[in-house]
This record gives sequence, C-alpha cells and structure tokens, in this order.
Amino acid sequence: MSCYAVIDFETTGLSPSYGARPTEIAVVIISGGKITDRYQSLMNPGLPIPFEIQVLTGITNAMVRNAPSVESVMRKAMEFVSHHPIAAHNAAFDSKFWDSELRGMQRPRRPALACSMLLARRLFPDAPNHKLGTLVRTLHLPATGRSHRALADAEATAYLLLHIQQELRRRFGLAAVSHELLIAIQTADRGQLDAGVQRHRGAGK
Repeated sequence: MSCYAVIDFETTGLSPSYGARPTEIAVVIISGGKITDRYQSLMNPGLPIPFEIQVLTGITNAMVRNAPSVESVMRKAMEFVSHHPIAAHNAAFDSKFWDSELRGMQRPRRPALACSMLLARRLFPDAPNHKLGTLVRTLHLPATGRSHRALADAEATAYLLLHIQQELRRRFGLAAVSHELLIAIQTADRGQLDAGVQRHRGAGK
C-alpha cells in the first residue's frame, strides 16, 4: 500500500499571485492504511493577516508574530514530505502555495498532486457537495478538529484519501492504488470512472 504526504495550508489570501503567503502548514504521512506521522507549524508570512481570514481560520497576527519564517518552515515541511507523492483537498489551492514557495527557494516543482476533492467528485457524485467537512460527515470519517486549521484539515484529508483508496480497491478489485491511477481518475471526464480505471489497468500490463 503506497505512502502519501497529505498537505494543507492556511494562508493570508487566495493566491500567491496576489501576494498571499502561508500562515500555517501541516503534513500528514499515511502508510499501510493509517496515519503514521505528522508535522505542523505556524509561520510568519511577513504581512498582516486580513481580519476575515483571522475569523475564518482563528489564526491571528499575534499568533504568527513570533512564529518561524515561511522559508524555515517550508524547508522542514519539504524534508518531512521527502520523496512521497503529495495529496491535498482542493489541491489546486495548496499546490499554488507549495509551488510558489519552492520557486522562491529554487527547488524543483513536484509531480502533480492527487486531489481528494476531484477524486471524491468521481467516486461519490451523489454527495451533497464535495467540501471536506461535508464528505467527512457523509462518509462517516473520523472527526479531526476545527476546520480551516492545517493539521485538522490534513488529517481529515488523509482519512478521506484512505477511504477513496479502499473504495477503489473494493469497487474494481485492485490490489493497489498507485499515484498514477489517482491522477488519471481525477483528470478524466466525470462519468468515465469505470473506463478510466480499465484504461489504466490495460496500460499497466
């Protein structure tokens, strides 16, 4: 069973393209069907956190004032991720910040992130919506704490990813679920799950 590093950021805004930077990161390692390790840290973004973001996340300017720099925390997070493939919920958001900070430190970009939101849309199309909290409740996954805090959301995403892998093995009789298969599923057209899995199986022979 493959290992994954599941990441989650809290940030000052929606995109680094508009100057937003991270305020918190968590990395959760899953292996052998369970969470095996965790890393979490606040970080000083070097700019004020907007009031509405403080309300959403509970992370205040006072909390990050004496926190380590973004650069030092990101170096530790990258070391913690190591060589593992990465997953996130709504990975389009987290990957923007991950890639931006890697570029700032002149580190190479990582391969595509597995996205538990896109995967859930294909596997569980009848869910009321595919927000992380909704999926946790709908699929009866473990509650992990306050949403919009990095460690709680990363742990919830880890449980969701494990559930997705289990569902794929059950539904298609797969012995293992590779990162390549997850990427193929999340990039396939909706409604083409069965055909996409079969194509990937055929390509692997």
